[in-house]
Amino acid sequence: MTSGQEAALRVLSSVRRSARFGAVLGSALLVLSRCSSASAPPASAASRAPKGTLLIVGGGPIPDAIVERFVALAGGAGRARILILPMASESADAGIEMTEHCRKLGASAERVVLTHAEADSQDAARRLDGITGIWFGGGDQSRLTAALLHTPVEKAIAARYLEGAVVAGTSAGAAVMTTPVITGDERHPGGSRPPDKDSSDAFMTVARENVIMAEGFGLLPGVIIDQHHVRRRRNNRLLSVVLENPTLVGIGIDESTALEVGPAGVWKVLGESVAVVYDARGAAITPKNASALGATGVRLAVLPAGSTYQPQTGLATLP
Repeated sequence: MTSGQEAALRVLSSVRRSARFGAVLGSALLVLSRCSSASAPPASAASRAPKGTLLIVGGGPIPDAIVERFVALAGGAGRARILILPMASESADAGIEMTEHCRKLGASAERVVLTHAEADSQDAARRLDGITGIWFGGGDQSRLTAALLHTPVEKAIAARYLEGAVVAGTSAGAAVMTTPVITGDERHPGGSRPPDKDSSDAFMTVARENVIMAEGFGLLPGVIIDQHHVRRRRNNRLLSVVLENPTLVGIGIDESTALEVGPAGVWKVLGESVAVVYDARGAAITPKNASALGATGVRLAVLPAGSTYQPQTGLATLP
């Protein structure tokens, strides 16, 4: 027991002998409350507002301006310390080109390939000490989460973001920024009209319980991200997810395009194409026991480079 708590108990004892029971009791409870607060653990990192920035790229060819923005957010030439994590790809050369590009822009950049066992160590987590920029490469988002999810390295990435680092990623590296993550798999291709076995068509319907999702890194709460969005016509799958999960704001980022999310929370669109926002938070949606998935009042915003979006209010501005 602390000295403060002992003092509080003495006050409580004196209450029994005091005519001013209510006033003294209030004082004692206040002392106990302060002692308890002083000894309580600090709030978790997840409850703090991040000081860092997310730079979420929709895949495809990445314009030089987006890489330059990434390095600038990481501190710029001579100051940026960047870690490239290419584990979403099976290619042995994944991440090399991005590493060299960052170095040419004056950053200190290192490419690190980690297995889950390696990421599940404090030694690996310490490699992020002092890192100002983290880049997730493209490929398969499930490979990236399998390597990093629930490891000290994932916690270190979140900690660096909270303290001011920029966390960026393209394609699969974009999808993992949120939780849940769209995996790219579906349960009922084509619904009642399945495609031919040799067809590459996917997500041909807006339907319930079709889009398969998984856990992600949760760096952008309340949001679900899709990538290659316009180029690969992925509106059906993102719209299905948003209508089934109307508390999530859906953002489909097209190729060669990026979404920048700074500490103030405002979204800014960069690059060569558009980002499409699906917001069903105020929509009327068919009940869960209905066979068809439908809605009215879904808000849609198609945002080219230079646009902004405020997710708290749904206010969008065009350039």
